[in-house]
Amino acid sequence: MTDKFVTIYEVGPRDGLQNEAAIVPTKDKIALIDLLSETGLRFIEATSFVSPKWVPQMADALGVMVGIKRKNGVSYAALTPNMKGLEAALSAGVDEVAIFGSASESFSQKNINCTIAQSLERFAPVAKAALAAGISLRGYVSCVIACPYEGAIAPAQVGVVTQALLDLGCGQASLGDTIGKGTPETTGLLLDELLKTVPANKLAGHFHDTDGRALANVKAALDYGLRCFDSAIGGLGGCPYAPGAKGNLSTIPLVEMLHDAGWETGLDMAKLQAAQVYLQRNIAGEKHVL
Repeated sequence: MTDKFVTIYEVGPRDGLQNEAAIVPTKDKIALIDLLSETGLRFIEATSFVSPKWVPQMADALGVMVGIKRKNGVSYAALTPNMKGLEAALSAGVDEVAIFGSASESFSQKNINCTIAQSLERFAPVAKAALAAGISLRGYVSCVIACPYEGAIAPAQVGVVTQALLDLGCGQASLGDTIGKGTPETTGLLLDELLKTVPANKLAGHFHDTDGRALANVKAALDYGLRCFDSAIGGLGGCPYAPGAKGNLSTIPLVEMLHDAGWETGLDMAKLQAAQVYLQRNIAGEKHVL
């Protein structure tokens, strides 16, 4: 890879589909992931091993992981918030697991019913067991710019949570602008703080497009040296605990913007289009596809 290479981390099958109101059939999830596997993506967040009581869309996690056609060179990840989820994910043969913290105390309470400190304590054994099993570990930090309950979040607070996840063994921390209120200016202020102590290659950008600024925020983050960004095919997503949050940054516009600016992604646009068409026709309809 050249110094102009940007990694796209596809989160649509998990972070996107978990927010669909209607239950998506397992066969359609598998078909979507199989199409995405042919695009050149190296990372696909496929599902989440969580309680079906809280996230019914992910109740078929094992069926999804068993049913997909694994492609060499593609890492298939799953969200695992606790030891039970991790054990299930390991038995399903995931390549990477993810844990998540919030930079907002209020959001942490609303999302996972505990304080930030308590969440990190819960994740510690999960992280230790994942690493012991030889599985890659990724961390997510939500509300890195603003919170729907607290408003603006101090970059220093984001730094504390980001460093804590890295200290648990996460190879990368994905910075989530959960309600999409970030601007290039606030993104810059955040990265000014984080990059004092964290290398850019340990960070990824995860921008929601609520106010239509996600691509501008990516451009700002590129200027700071970030080279990995999360996106969701068709702009799937949102957050049930973040009122008004629009979907994730859509994969195709992101890749188009990067290619137009001279960056390399290794992704096949025609195959990405095929995956988006499948999504539109069989899963989400036109309301999501951007």
